[in-house]
Amino acid sequence: MLVEKVGLSFSLIKTQPNPMKYLALLIIPILLLACNPPANTPEVSSSTTVMAYYVPKDNYMPEDLPLDQLTHIIYSFTHVIEGEMAFRNEEKAGPILSALVALRDSLYPDLKVMIACGGWGADGFSDMALIPETRKAFVESAVAFNKKYGLDGLDVDWEYPSISGAGTMARPEDKENFTALMQELRAGLDQLDRSQTLTFASAGWERYYDNIELDKVMPVIDYMNVMTYDQVTIYTPYTGHHTPLGWIRAEDIEPYPAKAYVKERQEAMAEEGLTWSPGSAEHITNFCVENGIDPKKIVIGAAFYGRAWKGVPPQENGLYQPNSGAHIGWSAYRQIRDEFEEKNGYTRYWDPVAEAPYLYNPADSIFISYDDTVSVRMKTEFVQDNGLGGIMFWQLSDDTQDENNLLDAIHAAASR
Repeated sequence: MLVEKVGLSFSLIKTQPNPMKYLALLIIPILLLACNPPANTPEVSSSTTVMAYYVPKDNYMPEDLPLDQLTHIIYSFTHVIEGEMAFRNEEKAGPILSALVALRDSLYPDLKVMIACGGWGADGFSDMALIPETRKAFVESAVAFNKKYGLDGLDVDWEYPSISGAGTMARPEDKENFTALMQELRAGLDQLDRSQTLTFASAGWERYYDNIELDKVMPVIDYMNVMTYDQVTIYTPYTGHHTPLGWIRAEDIEPYPAKAYVKERQEAMAEEGLTWSPGSAEHITNFCVENGIDPKKIVIGAAFYGRAWKGVPPQENGLYQPNSGAHIGWSAYRQIRDEFEEKNGYTRYWDPVAEAPYLYNPADSIFISYDDTVSVRMKTEFVQDNGLGGIMFWQLSDDTQDENNLLDAIHAAASR
């Protein structure tokens, strides 16, 4: 999901926990039942889908998670390995996933525990989906995996059909093969006793959808998780909003130096017969609905991480200004809260067009784009006001565990 999953300054998973330690989690829910019967356990009161992608960290394991605030949790990631869906290290990952399922069974019966396959830079999809025989082997492995762990669904994170992400294999025929894969996964998962939620992660920009047969794929899936983040990256020569809600149009950037970048992108896309405009959750949602997607199947994304650029001049408090590269490839929100948000020389600003916050430090010439509690609340309200399926985010372990965190804001808005 996240471009540069292992960022320039951080790793999503630091030291992997000892799996034997977390085997004990399988019996924790049984012990909890004696003191906290399920009837008295808080449940998600929201009718809005709230999906968390989750990468385990050694200080944020299943027993620590605010599962009562979620409708779905998507454990990330498995990969396509020798044509089958599997963990790279099942000895470490398997016990943690089993502990999560055990908590669902004992305390959170309405929670859907899913598995994601793929991610940024994850290869193997194009080769696996190429012919019926290899697709069949993958589907059988995915069904067996979900049955083994007692899961509630699968999220396919192929980045991207017919467009290479981070050097992954891509073929023109990926478009039709993606359709076949999703149809065959639907048929295979429907054989399981547990009802299965099937989703896929889609890009937050228009060109992606040229390579998806929406009329054939959407009927067989439950949700499309639109990655409405990374609209600008550390490689973008101008600062901007990487996860905006509001519809930013080219004319909104005209007064800023970044107008040169916008013009360059538009001209480059025009040579391919395509159009380009700045991305946002509102923009891509409108595009998807106009192209016939049922709004109830659209899940938009929030970012529990930020992006920071250095060498940013002070005009307009750093917004849409040139930069000299990444200060931080990505920064977890917990770090932003602890170190940057309204402290250490950083001031928070709000862009009413993008409906997004940003931070700027004039002394260090650093600009940070991120989601905060205000912007994720507004995204959740946007979901409700427009009849969308829900909101998801990458990823749960990046949130602060302090009060008034990002998930708290989403849950409060979803429960209104």
